[in-house]
Amino acid sequence: MTTLRLGVIGYGYWGPNLVRNFATSSRTRVAAIAEPQASRRQAAAMNHPSIPTVEDAAALFANPEIDAIVIATPIYTHHPLAAAALAAGKHVLVEKPLTSSVAEAEELAVLAARAGRVLMVDHTFVYTSAVRKIRDLVAAGELGRVLYLDSVRINLGLFQPDVNVIWDLAPHDLTIMDFVISQTLGIAARWISAIGVAHYGHQENLAYLTVGFDDGLLAHFHVNWVAPVKTRRTIIAGSKRMLVWDDTSPVEPVKIYESSVDVEHIDKESAYALNVQYRSGDIRSPKLDGKEALSVMAQAFAGACLDGTPTPSDGAVGVRIVRMLEAAQRSLEQHGTRVAL
Repeated sequence: MTTLRLGVIGYGYWGPNLVRNFATSSRTRVAAIAEPQASRRQAAAMNHPSIPTVEDAAALFANPEIDAIVIATPIYTHHPLAAAALAAGKHVLVEKPLTSSVAEAEELAVLAARAGRVLMVDHTFVYTSAVRKIRDLVAAGELGRVLYLDSVRINLGLFQPDVNVIWDLAPHDLTIMDFVISQTLGIAARWISAIGVAHYGHQENLAYLTVGFDDGLLAHFHVNWVAPVKTRRTIIAGSKRMLVWDDTSPVEPVKIYESSVDVEHIDKESAYALNVQYRSGDIRSPKLDGKEALSVMAQAFAGACLDGTPTPSDGAVGVRIVRMLEAAQRSLEQHGTRVAL
């Protein structure tokens, strides 16, 4: 088999982007789209007249001409849809996050392993050229020892009726952290803390998350649906160099700063007597390949299903991210208490 035949469930906010990329990928073909809302089915038929549309996702599970299922539906539907797809012998790609609980995520991972099928999550940002370049820089030791990661993801945003801002926005940043730090450096997050507030309704629209690692490494995330500007900025500070990624910048979004801190003890008997020197030098911007992240993700899913190629957003990663989200939710409910991971 050289072409992966896909059934896509959901043609709402994210589904059209997935259909477009899988329909144009060289190794995939969209065989059908399932969408319960008539207006969205009409939109799908208009945009992709050659792709059949159906109302019930069960038709995709029963179709022997479909090898894999792509799920782009609300989070509470992810588990039952993915479980049904795996039971039908299909590979599965799920929109982030994988599920709404660790128990559900772990169950899907077990089902996929038993069925010998791929379970992958559309953590799109790990497929961006910027994040892949950042991963390469960290892996090569260009920044030195990573000291901290600080991220801001805010906008005057789309309120979600079923999840708070942590479950909506933080999966992006937690996955980037997992990809760049945990997977690349082989170090695991130890604890997470979260505080937040719901200014409107019952779902928190503003939150701050902190993730702790060994050796003093901290990662901090600000996520917010109620901000006057859209900001997507990540800082990674190392002992040799520092990096800033501005995802809203159309030109040179990644910048590497020749900045660091050199510390010497004046009095060797006292750890508090320090000679601090700040080093600041050139700023450079690495070249990025410019490939669309979803296109790279589509190729990765095809490679995983057709060739068995590992991906940076497989089921194990999906479970880890849900575990952090669930722990962050517990911390939020306990007013910021650290929760072990």
